[in-house]
Amino acid sequence: MLDYYAPYVSGLTEAARMTAEGLAARGWKVAVACAQHDPALPRHEVINGVHVFRAPVLTRISRGFVAPALPLLVRRLAARSDILHMHLPNPEAAFVAALKGSARLVVTYHIDVFLPDSPVNRFGMRAVDQVCKSAVRKADLVITNSEDQARGSRIWPTIRSRTLAPIPSPCVDRSGGAPRLRDGDGLHIGFMGRIAVDKGIEYLIRAFRSLDDPRARLLIAGDYTTVAGGSNIAQLRQEAGDDPRIRFTGLLRGEAVRDFYASIDVFALPSVSESFGIVQVEAMMAGVPPVSTNLSGSRYPVEATGFGRLVPPRDPAALREAVLELAELPAEDREAGREAATKLFGGEAFLDAHEEAFRKLLPGVRS
Repeated sequence: MLDYYAPYVSGLTEAARMTAEGLAARGWKVAVACAQHDPALPRHEVINGVHVFRAPVLTRISRGFVAPALPLLVRRLAARSDILHMHLPNPEAAFVAALKGSARLVVTYHIDVFLPDSPVNRFGMRAVDQVCKSAVRKADLVITNSEDQARGSRIWPTIRSRTLAPIPSPCVDRSGGAPRLRDGDGLHIGFMGRIAVDKGIEYLIRAFRSLDDPRARLLIAGDYTTVAGGSNIAQLRQEAGDDPRIRFTGLLRGEAVRDFYASIDVFALPSVSESFGIVQVEAMMAGVPPVSTNLSGSRYPVEATGFGRLVPPRDPAALREAVLELAELPAEDREAGREAATKLFGGEAFLDAHEEAFRKLLPGVRS
């Protein structure tokens, strides 16, 4: 259960989709209950072996929905299920947890909700925190991307009272692309992700524009047309000004993602709110060193592999220096980093971990 599901793209939805489809491919019977975020989407369809049920949306509030049928939909599906797996943060979480019936409850807590600072948004964040805590208290198991993420969460005092299983988000090996987005032989820096305020992209643009090299390029890839809560693309275009070295590519899919990583020398993830950063790990597995902000959770891949650099959030000067340092990283260090990241985060280890955790909750049930 979650609000947004495929074809919407975010780190949370991709983690849920890959887990659901991976388990279905291994023989588990999996249904997804979500909101019908696009009215053109069918209320029910089967995607790669996963039954997807969508509840209609009455209205939208910031990044969330008013979808009163969603908890009832989940209750109906949970009554036929052994496990209810909720992905949080989610404003309906407390209601759904109360309606779970006899199903064992697993909560994957992806990240503390983040909204731009304002009195209304501060109230909203506190409200969602309380809802999430209520669901976590009822959970038989809590999954986070890392223990570092869990301990840094605003709701850690609640999480630590439950059984915790740190399982990193699924990451795809994006190596083997062609440098089709490359423009010349200068330093190419890349960002990929939702074009939204929590990604801190303006600090990356400021860091890049402080570089005098006319051959340097900044590739900013990601969706800015259907972002939940809205995109800050207008602000970012203003930050970029008339600098011809900066390119917004839009959302990339399929082979274009491999080509993106093959086209850059350094990956930058300048987020002001992040809990893991699938894209930085995919860059690592393609041999591209990342610069990431030193936040709970998002620093874990860099610390675990020793590949990349960490900088304070909202610090263009530190970001610039780290990018220039990593640009000089020798090929053998890039290869060592690629191997370390692939060993830790590649393959289907995340599916193995989910299966192991689920089977412990269901003695005697194989799949």
